[in-house]
Amino acid sequence: MENLNKTSKYSNEKKYQITIVILVVIIILLLWQLIAAKMKVKTVVVEKTKIIEKNYSLQSELDSLLYTHEQIKKEYGDLTEKLTEKDSIIQANAKEIQRLISQQADYWQIKRKLKILRNITQGYVKQIDSLFAVNAALKEENLAIKKDYSQEKQKNIELSKEKEELSKQITSAAKLKAYNIKTTGLRLRGKNEREEITNKANRIEILKICFTLSENQFVEPGPKTVYVRIARPDNLVLVKGNDDIYSFMYNGERIQYSLKKEINYQNKSMDICLAWEKHDKKEPAMTGTYHISVFVDDYEIGQTSFTIE
Repeated sequence: MENLNKTSKYSNEKKYQITIVILVVIIILLLWQLIAAKMKVKTVVVEKTKIIEKNYSLQSELDSLLYTHEQIKKEYGDLTEKLTEKDSIIQANAKEIQRLISQQADYWQIKRKLKILRNITQGYVKQIDSLFAVNAALKEENLAIKKDYSQEKQKNIELSKEKEELSKQITSAAKLKAYNIKTTGLRLRGKNEREEITNKANRIEILKICFTLSENQFVEPGPKTVYVRIARPDNLVLVKGNDDIYSFMYNGERIQYSLKKEINYQNKSMDICLAWEKHDKKEPAMTGTYHISVFVDDYEIGQTSFTIE
């Protein structure tokens, strides 16, 4: 009985020891698995971190290229419009690289594409510089042309002014002049109608207007008509009638005249006199200043004034 108890006790201890050994082994296995799992997680984290860093580096490189490209486009303005096709190629390559980065594609594949994109952008810059140089040369040439044009234009303006001035001088030289214009008030006395000079309103019967027509070799000789207008102090022109036969053309308008005389001008000075007789010799003339104007060939050749008291 005692031996049976000892055997049973020994058997239990043996089982207990085996159980402990098994538990220790399990614990060791679990610890190993835990350590292995931690190592794997750490490796994954490290690899993930490396991938993130690489992607960040790739993204930064791409952003830098695109930023530089946009700055060049802004700086050179209209010149970049001539490279629209090149710009579209750059944008297409940039989108492809962005897609590969987002998908975490092969690092070296992306690097190769970035290198290709960099070469394209560098070529873009070279073409821009070339266009800029050509454009600068064209601008300089254009400025030179504009300067020459401006100088020629100024010369033409000066020549036109000289021509206009010469034309004016010729036109002026081809005009007759009336000088020494003198208006005399006359009264007829006695049976012989002797002329008596007066400037009294109640005595004047005739206004005698005399002047010298200038000598001028530039004027075409031949028959000419001399017109005289006498304006009273109230600006009313003294006329023999209101019909068109008592008018002439001046500066495109028809105006009335007081006196006219047909002459045969032969480029030499001529003394000319015309006389205005009052319609009613008994009625006093209007007092004040009268204005006399002389016309030939559609232009005014002289004027004067006199006063009746």
